[in-house]
Amino acid sequence: MEFTAIKGFKDVLPDEVGSWQRLESTARRLFQAFGFFEIKTPILERTELFSRGIGTETDIVSKEMYTLMDSKGRGMTLRPEATASVVRAYIQNRLYQKNPIQKLFTMGPMFRHERPQKGRFRQFHQINAELFGDPGPRSDADIIVLAMHLFDSIGFSGLRLHINSLGCSACRPLFKSKLKDFLLGKVDSLCVECRRRAETNPLRVFDCKVEKCKRIVAEAPSIMDFLCDECGKHFESLKDYLSRSGVSFVLNHQLVRGLDYYTRTTFEIQTDRLGAQNAVAGGGRYDGLVKLLGGPDHPAIGFAVGVERVVALMTEEFLPEIKYPDLFIAALGENAEREAFQWVTDLRKVGLWVETHYGSKGLKALMKKAGRLGAKKVLIVGDDELSSGKGVLRDMETKDQEDVGLEDIVTNIRKNF
Repeated sequence: MEFTAIKGFKDVLPDEVGSWQRLESTARRLFQAFGFFEIKTPILERTELFSRGIGTETDIVSKEMYTLMDSKGRGMTLRPEATASVVRAYIQNRLYQKNPIQKLFTMGPMFRHERPQKGRFRQFHQINAELFGDPGPRSDADIIVLAMHLFDSIGFSGLRLHINSLGCSACRPLFKSKLKDFLLGKVDSLCVECRRRAETNPLRVFDCKVEKCKRIVAEAPSIMDFLCDECGKHFESLKDYLSRSGVSFVLNHQLVRGLDYYTRTTFEIQTDRLGAQNAVAGGGRYDGLVKLLGGPDHPAIGFAVGVERVVALMTEEFLPEIKYPDLFIAALGENAEREAFQWVTDLRKVGLWVETHYGSKGLKALMKKAGRLGAKKVLIVGDDELSSGKGVLRDMETKDQEDVGLEDIVTNIRKNF
């Protein structure tokens, strides 16, 4: 029997890993420049953390979570998103006592049982940034500028930033009530899923990809007509900060986030190259979540980058950097093979990529192997070279050869790189 990966779970093969590493290393460098510190949270959390934080009426909690029961009958869930886990860690470890403003980021796998498609998997990876402690629009702009700068730094172009406000607990309930009334008046024209959403979570109707539903919500009430004075001023200030930072944006008053904890600012970075799943990053403000999960009443804002979606675009846009060994040691004979083992180890310790062979072979076969590996240079050592204390260093591109001393081989080889 041949085992295969579970549907929706994907191997990341060696020729793909370079794009992942480039994205992750760029993100770490930028996060450090913006004052963010890395945090790692468990992939398994209490189910209540997500049902309370995300909302029981969301598709994630009602349909998509991977949940199991432990030996004491307690629900445990593979994290479907990162923010709730980071907030839990922020509260449990009293991070707010160390600094009133906390900037945290995390990278890792998430899990949702949804239909796999291009850029979407059941195990997927995110890069998240969260900023705690400031309620103002300047921190909103800061987090959005960071997200946009990340894509600029990996050479992406043609991305569009969409922004919206979802209001707050003072003004959003009236909007949701008016939206619900509007949708119920059109309920016969909605898809089956949106009929349910119209009753339980009307904001989620804005996420529907069915064309007839999209045409209906285009005529729905706008949140902008219901914002209270404070939310209106917050949103206007955000737009001003983004403009001052040179960040262009699209006002999208139908943009919502699929999780219940979002308030006020919400945003999404979109591309037209991934089909229906056109968002490569998204986030927003979630001022009530820390208190909801048992912590102090601290505001926060954050975003998440979909790693698989970004890597798919990187693969299309950039040729992966192909790397080859610096050196191949062709050791001829038992004595040379013993010496080569130590040389390989010592040279690797100083940062050179060195390969050799396993099992005795002739020089012709070893040179072919070095060529297949793409080695830049080959060190040839047999009994004669051991006796003379000098090996032969061959440049595989120019075919030039020179003698190299074996006594201080690390120093002598490093001179050639």
